[in-house]
Amino acid sequence: MNQTASHDVLYEEHGAVAVLTLNRPASLNSLTRSMHRSLWAALDHVEANKAIRALVLTGAGRGFCAGADLSEFDFAEGPDLEKRADPGPLIEQSFNPTTRRLMKVRVPTVCAVNGVAAGAGASLAMACDITIAASTAVFIQAFSKIGLVPDSGGTWFLPQRVGLARAMALCLTGDKLSAPDAKAMGMIWDVQDDALGAAKALAERLAAMPTQALVATRQLLRGAHTHSLDEQLDIERDVQSRLGFTHDYIEGVQAFLQKRPARFKGE
Repeated sequence: MNQTASHDVLYEEHGAVAVLTLNRPASLNSLTRSMHRSLWAALDHVEANKAIRALVLTGAGRGFCAGADLSEFDFAEGPDLEKRADPGPLIEQSFNPTTRRLMKVRVPTVCAVNGVAAGAGASLAMACDITIAASTAVFIQAFSKIGLVPDSGGTWFLPQRVGLARAMALCLTGDKLSAPDAKAMGMIWDVQDDALGAAKALAERLAAMPTQALVATRQLLRGAHTHSLDEQLDIERDVQSRLGFTHDYIEGVQAFLQKRPARFKGE
């Protein structure tokens, strides 16, 4: 096991699986500017090491992520309070890049939600390809409680996952959503008592599969709602043609014809 530690995000390599752990448990892993930078550095490791073929994201302690650390905002009394407390720059400089990086990382991503996922923390979980939550975990769209709107992709992810009616009620009320209810609504994939163990096992399974095909599938599914059927058919054709030149396609077909397990390389 290879391990790289920053004070607020831990990075470990377990064979072909990288595990990223948000590591400010005393504050329920609420996100600071420093944590975003550490998370980007960890993702840089994943991008650089071609031996890594799947990623797990989780949190330390009893929470996954409580969203933004509000101490990062300047609410001190005095001139220009509204300008200093403006969340826009922090979102643009930190939260949006994190969502984009997670959505574009070159390997499949599995999120293990070990506890509360609130605000941007819920968005972070939905930015991963597959999410597994502990049975005691909860998801909270907490923004309405402080006069803001969901960010970090929340208004994009949630309606796609659970439908407009449920997304609207969750966002306007800010009510807690239990992990079993989140699964029933289609917000997450599964609920397991040992969410991290289940996420690691799934990541190991994905890491042994044809990586480029998995990531291409992710991209096709995410973009399908923006295309007509005719457009999507053409995109599928083009992606299939591109994947036809990969090692894993040739290996997969040959293994099928020879009735043996395929040995994929992610290439």
